[in-house]
Amino acid sequence: MGDDMRRRDFLAAAAGVAAVVANPASALAATEQRPGATGLPDLDLGDFPVVARVRARKALEHLKVLSDRIGPRIGGTASEHRARDYLVRELRSLRYQVSTQPFTVPDKYLAEINSTWQAGASRFGSLGVTVTAPFVEVVDGQLPDLTGKIAFYVNAPAGSAPTHAAIERGAVAVILGRISSGTGKSSAFSPTLDRNVTVPVIGLAQVHTEKLRAQGSGQLTISTTHHPNLTSYNVIAERPSTFPWQDNGVVMVTAHYDSVPGSPGANDDGSGTVLCLELARVLRYLPTHRAIRFALWGSEEQGLLGSRYYVSQLPPEEIARIKGVFQNDMVATSHDPATAYWLLSVDGADNATTSAVRAAAQRLGYDPRVHGPVARGSSDHVPFHEKGMASANFSWRGEGGPAQLEPIYHTPEDTIRDNISLERLQVSLELIGAAAYRLACQR
Repeated sequence: MGDDMRRRDFLAAAAGVAAVVANPASALAATEQRPGATGLPDLDLGDFPVVARVRARKALEHLKVLSDRIGPRIGGTASEHRARDYLVRELRSLRYQVSTQPFTVPDKYLAEINSTWQAGASRFGSLGVTVTAPFVEVVDGQLPDLTGKIAFYVNAPAGSAPTHAAIERGAVAVILGRISSGTGKSSAFSPTLDRNVTVPVIGLAQVHTEKLRAQGSGQLTISTTHHPNLTSYNVIAERPSTFPWQDNGVVMVTAHYDSVPGSPGANDDGSGTVLCLELARVLRYLPTHRAIRFALWGSEEQGLLGSRYYVSQLPPEEIARIKGVFQNDMVATSHDPATAYWLLSVDGADNATTSAVRAAAQRLGYDPRVHGPVARGSSDHVPFHEKGMASANFSWRGEGGPAQLEPIYHTPEDTIRDNISLERLQVSLELIGAAAYRLACQR
């Protein structure tokens, strides 16, 4: 970046801070009790330009694109690529230095029912085909003549025997549905068989299983697709420190933007993704001693593939520059019992990110809602921790522990309508924004 551009960014940063200070209404709003807080805030000067400007409703506009318009964003497929392109456009419009990082991911096996419901397809079944036929539910293993029909099982016995039995009775496709006996709901899945078969075999999410059972009968069109030779992408956006004469390192704010098959991923993790976009808007011109880097990971749902690839490519000198990684995963659920905002480090110990968020909670009056840190992996902070970088995952979960997720986690019901709280998204924005900015301002 040239000297003229740095000068313009510095002036823009100063103007951004001055705008908040000079705007009495904005400054007054920032000092009022926050939604969901238990007390009045006691803000530092550096909190004002963040807290007074972050808006959950602005983030929601991005979420409508990702969750409603694009829908399920399956790692490496065209759906994830559409989300990638949107993220790149938005971050470039904010004048960040944006790059994409490609990496290969395993093949995907997906299905659609009536061009409406997405499900998983078995790689052992027929792929690249479309079947239209009436469906029949197989009850208690009693197999009628299934010639020219689709066999529909709910909670079929484990193993491949039910599928083979249905095919022997003439089924032209097999649907395996699951209804959980616990509080959580089952997601779409790709069934595993002990050998190849000549008809499509698909795994249906619980909500669609229940709807199909309630429907009782009717004609279905099932299409299966094999997605081979896939490339997923990380999206990286950075703005340098305001003061270029000394390298004080990098602060990262991150999330994954893919979702599981069948799920539009509003909370998991569209919420974390749009938190990053909104903070990118608010932090773009604020003065810092450290660079700010936003990273949006591809293919997290397949085993943290994007973040693991990113960390594997970091040389030791770049690892040393990273002073904190704020990973945001499921930061806006509207599930009633999910009233605890959890600080989740891999080893349960405090580090620069958890302590920064805890301190921000105390300044903003959110402290009683914040729990931890406690030990928890299962998100993109893990690869950073393994290389010795301060990192944590931040998420809304139940008061009893971070394993208490909303029942519609990883399901088609993870939608804006059914699973997004603007209040919780606003709290998340303020906590991560204030904490990351404070860390970025350190020398």
